[in-house]
Amino acid sequence: MRHGYETRTNGWQWLERGKSLRVRFLARTLSLLLMALVIGAGLVKGGYLDYEDSPWLKLPGRLAGLAGMAADDIKIHGLTHHEPDALLSAIAVAPGGSLIGFDAVQARKKLEGLDWVAAAKVQRLFPNQLEISVVERAPFAVWQRGNMYHVIDHSGGVMTGLPASQLLKLPLVSGEGANLAAEELINQLEAYPDLMLQVKAASRVGKRRWNLYLDSGVAVLLPERDWTAALATLDGLDRSQKLLSKGIRSVDLRLAGQVTVAVAEIAAETDKAAKPKAASR
Repeated sequence: MRHGYETRTNGWQWLERGKSLRVRFLARTLSLLLMALVIGAGLVKGGYLDYEDSPWLKLPGRLAGLAGMAADDIKIHGLTHHEPDALLSAIAVAPGGSLIGFDAVQARKKLEGLDWVAAAKVQRLFPNQLEISVVERAPFAVWQRGNMYHVIDHSGGVMTGLPASQLLKLPLVSGEGANLAAEELINQLEAYPDLMLQVKAASRVGKRRWNLYLDSGVAVLLPERDWTAALATLDGLDRSQKLLSKGIRSVDLRLAGQVTVAVAEIAAETDKAAKPKAASR
């Protein structure tokens, strides 16, 4: 009987010792977590995380790297007009950064939410590879609206984030509604390459018609209707008579079948005569 009693006593002692060990383990774990929270709060309040190259910000990526979950291999396809950094920052990924918890579906939605991305595909290849493919909306023209300049695509939609150097290569249009009508105008001008080379800017007038402004300073007033025929007339006159090289100020094509040319010297004299004379003292 005594032997059985001793066996039960030893069993209870082992159970009590096991409980004590678990309690101490939990207590130590909670202490470590509390310490980590205190240190983290101190780092944040102390400003140690408030700069781009902080080593503390790289800690998650280093830990993920040790676990084989860092973004060590990132492949990006389809970028022509934008830099990879603009794309990666949109999905909060950096080379060598952590991929723990990365959601490829949500990343794709974020990329397709950018105004310069038409479509995107994101694939996470475990453990440390990321493959991103995008279809960019192609910049088509620069639209001046008041004092603001916007890059637009073929449909007239506004885009952001393009380097300033690329803006100089695009046609310039201005005026209300010019963004929506720009594609048709520029496509028509491309049929007359010699004329198009001379066009510096185009202004939409009353959402109805266009004025073209040439590098030489000549203004071309296109009609509201049959303006494509007017372009053909202008190109023909310039080819046959070098009309745009004769020191003129403007060409008015607004009336069907008529071409009204204002010579620069005559126009200057007319403007001078139209100004009110200063009252003699």
